[in-house]
Amino acid sequence: MITMKNVSKWYGNFQVLKNCSTNIEKGEVVVICGPSGSGKSTLIKCVNALEEFQEGEIILDGISVGDTATDLPKLRSRVGMVFQNFELFPHLTIRENLRIAQEKVLGRSGEEANAKAEQLLARVGLADHVDKYPIQLSGGQQQRVAIARALAMDPIAMLFDEPTSALDPEMVSEVLDVMVTLAREGMTMMCVTHEMGFARNVATRVIFIDSGEICDDRPTADFFGKERSPRAEQFLSKILSH
Repeated sequence: MITMKNVSKWYGNFQVLKNCSTNIEKGEVVVICGPSGSGKSTLIKCVNALEEFQEGEIILDGISVGDTATDLPKLRSRVGMVFQNFELFPHLTIRENLRIAQEKVLGRSGEEANAKAEQLLARVGLADHVDKYPIQLSGGQQQRVAIARALAMDPIAMLFDEPTSALDPEMVSEVLDVMVTLAREGMTMMCVTHEMGFARNVATRVIFIDSGEICDDRPTADFFGKERSPRAEQFLSKILSH
């Protein structure tokens, strides 16, 4: 589904990604973790060209992301993206947030888009909130709306960029529950997260990145066993010690 070959990226003279390579098969759930500033979010944003990369190649379902001939808006419409800070349209109702891209990008009728919106909002437990505005919802509810909005485009894969880091602790589980359900239904997922419980219980693989380099790319059991790199060991010892 997703292939990355020797992907490198610079911000000016600073190299933020260094020869990153990995393959993600259809139905895999891959967690990307590492210290702050390690390049995790940049890596995942390169997958749907929200960030440009200067070297290497990314192939998404047979399409070259870096090819200048690639229709990037069409490509992005096939890959759901959930951000840290929800990125909902504040002036639109929840229903409208889910309808707008379906109508503008996919060309669905208002009736079709509305039915899809209501179906997905019910799926994430928000059927009673369709005509509210984002500001009227909690952070956890807004993030569930953001997931539903991404799913409304019928994506072939989902990208999550620290989807729980802006939430109060009590709201984290309601978002993770939706992500767990998606994983169990076979959705291909790349998740940047520090939620190691989610990684241990749901991910098929864990990628550990530090200073722009992939230090570990292992099956979950191995990563949480004894086969991880010394740098990953140091990282986990700090976040799992309390």
